[in-house]
Amino acid sequence: MVGRGYVAVACVALALASAPGARAGAPALADAQSWAFAIGNGTLAGDAERVAGRLGGFDLVVVDGELATRAKVAALRARGTVVLGYLSVGTIERYRSWYRLLRPFRLERWGDWAGEWFADTSRPRYRGLVARRIAPRLLRKGFDGLFLDVVDMIEQPRHRAQRPGMRKLVRRLGRLVHRRDGLLFAQNGFRAMRRFGIARHLDGWNREDVTWTYDFGRRRYVRRRPAETRRAQRELERMAADGTFVTATDYTRRGDRAAVEDAVANACAAGALPYVSDIALSAKRLPEPPLRCP
Repeated sequence: MVGRGYVAVACVALALASAPGARAGAPALADAQSWAFAIGNGTLAGDAERVAGRLGGFDLVVVDGELATRAKVAALRARGTVVLGYLSVGTIERYRSWYRLLRPFRLERWGDWAGEWFADTSRPRYRGLVARRIAPRLLRKGFDGLFLDVVDMIEQPRHRAQRPGMRKLVRRLGRLVHRRDGLLFAQNGFRAMRRFGIARHLDGWNREDVTWTYDFGRRRYVRRRPAETRRAQRELERMAADGTFVTATDYTRRGDRAAVEDAVANACAAGALPYVSDIALSAKRLPEPPLRCP
């Protein structure tokens, strides 16, 4: 196992007590022992009770913010699950109902995923539409907060012009969520989160590809090099030390139990709640029982 040879999940609980974004009325995360990045196909299939049966065993769940219904969110929360709505703020997705609204702000196409373009967060109109229309619409479904994706686009040199705008957008969304005593999560982009002042607005942070990842070029799952895993672990440890709740997501081939165990061990050694799935985050890979640290 790559790592420092200790399990630091308890550090997350201690850090949360003094988290910069922590609020008295916010959903409790200190006791969370499992989580699911459940935004793939099939995870919200069926009625509210069926969804609650599928996901209610997890302490923290991220579901698609647009596809989830108020009833399904309520059913999960009734089981004591903290439920976050997924929202990509760094890309504009063709399959979203708000696609036409945001289409004028598209940049280049994202090659890894069909039907997605990077977003021009430097445009005030784009930020306003997301913060005043789209995000509030999702929060009205009763989510405990939002999970923002592709914030890390600003790490790329070609998106240097979008950095100030992304910082402003995350700050606005943080205020929106925190006024409701909610939680704001994002993922990846460790350097950007800290360098551009984004991390201070977050309650939680997910790090993908700590140990295993999917190589789009080779179309296969591959293990990260030991140095890359150690770097990812250090990032998780530093975010947790700053008072941010941390999770990790790895992508492995179906049926590769050794890879799953490897990923869980390395996530737990860095103080993060582990989750392992396929690259599509599909319902068929929901772990049962939920993955937990020892």
